[in-house]
Amino acid sequence: MKTQHFDYIVIGGGSGGYAAARTARETLNNVAIIDNAPELGGLCILRGCMPSKTLIYSAEVLHLAQKGKAFGLNIPEATVDMPGLHQRKLETIKEFSEYREGQLQSDRFTLFRSRAKFINSRTIQLTDGTRLTADHFMVATGSVVSVPPVRGLAEAPCWTSDDVLDLDFKPEKVIVLGGGIVACELAQFMRRIGTEVIQIQRSPHILKEVSSEAATVIEQAFRDEGIQLYTGTALKSVQHSNGSFTVTFEHEGKQVSVNAPHLFNALGRRPATDGLGLTAAGIKTLPSGHINCNAMQLTSNPRVYACGDVAGPHEIVHVAIMQGETAAKHATNRPAERVDYDSLCGVVFTDPQIGVVGLSEKQLKERGIDYLSADYPFDDHGKSILMEAKYGYVKVLADKSGVVLGAECVSKDAGELIHAMAVAVTLKANVRDLMKVHWYHPTLAEIWSYPIEDIVDEL
Repeated sequence: MKTQHFDYIVIGGGSGGYAAARTARETLNNVAIIDNAPELGGLCILRGCMPSKTLIYSAEVLHLAQKGKAFGLNIPEATVDMPGLHQRKLETIKEFSEYREGQLQSDRFTLFRSRAKFINSRTIQLTDGTRLTADHFMVATGSVVSVPPVRGLAEAPCWTSDDVLDLDFKPEKVIVLGGGIVACELAQFMRRIGTEVIQIQRSPHILKEVSSEAATVIEQAFRDEGIQLYTGTALKSVQHSNGSFTVTFEHEGKQVSVNAPHLFNALGRRPATDGLGLTAAGIKTLPSGHINCNAMQLTSNPRVYACGDVAGPHEIVHVAIMQGETAAKHATNRPAERVDYDSLCGVVFTDPQIGVVGLSEKQLKERGIDYLSADYPFDDHGKSILMEAKYGYVKVLADKSGVVLGAECVSKDAGELIHAMAVAVTLKANVRDLMKVHWYHPTLAEIWSYPIEDIVDEL
């Protein structure tokens, strides 16, 4: 059987994979991309970031319209138009997906619409039997929905995030399993369009990716909006019969059963490595299932790199892009810098949003780093008061010399506000320098000046 050779082969055409291919193509002429998805574009564009944030923003506008009286406005009725909302989402992501599709199909790359599996350390085989070799490979296959071992869950016809993002009708009632970022963002979306939502989280708090202090604010906001939120539970079983789901779980020492016509499994995702033939390629994985990579994203096979959700440690699109670029530069013998996770920036698009950057208090304590901390609440801040956006706070963490190590923001538009501190953390700015900034009044962003000033006073 004929074997075709490439300088560089990327398996997976999402954001990380395309970043690797684009970066490799800067110095190599023979780059291939393999993607078997029905639509090109990757998770973020088609079934992740862009569609979810499109829907979430529309639901936020609806929520504000329904609160018109609080702003001195007479808005008799504001309701969702689900077919219209669905169409807006499709039109929005179409622009992004068509652009990415054009990039992948350009004559700069050889595109194979197929699955791929390694048959040895330097050869992959496509679905039709075609064999390809390369000087270097990039595995960027992303992640898939995880189904934990809960009795009856695997057999139940649950929704995934794909189904929720593709809704063209308003569900009457939904049970949401999970309290991670996707679960929380979409639970609030459904509640705001008028769906009765029951959310069940196994851990003591939702959003275990953030501090318990931040999670507590979101929990209160959810309950204030009418989400029936259970935390600290133990799932026992899932049943489906006659068009209705029953979920049974333990909560506060009692057994509870809830019913709804729809069930959304948002209990997490796992690396998409099934059928890749990693063992045949000599590629090792971590206990979590992620491909084990070094700082340059190189796997245990010296020809193969990995990036994005399949590699971890964070399921964030800009991290996947940075990893892909680092790996491709390293493979082509160019200077490459490891991704600096100590300056990681993350956002949760609930309302209020959560923005975090740098090291958390938990990480600082684990590393034995002495630090100073100061915070300030939004319910005592001018701009947030007039916006009726009083949930949350900002917090700044600095070392004993005043260098900013981390920050946390829980508020309206926290995803925008956190970037002021992302610049500070990345550039290792000192709070004394940040006090020189013209923090304009009245803005949400000027709230950063209060904890910054408190830390300066402590130095």
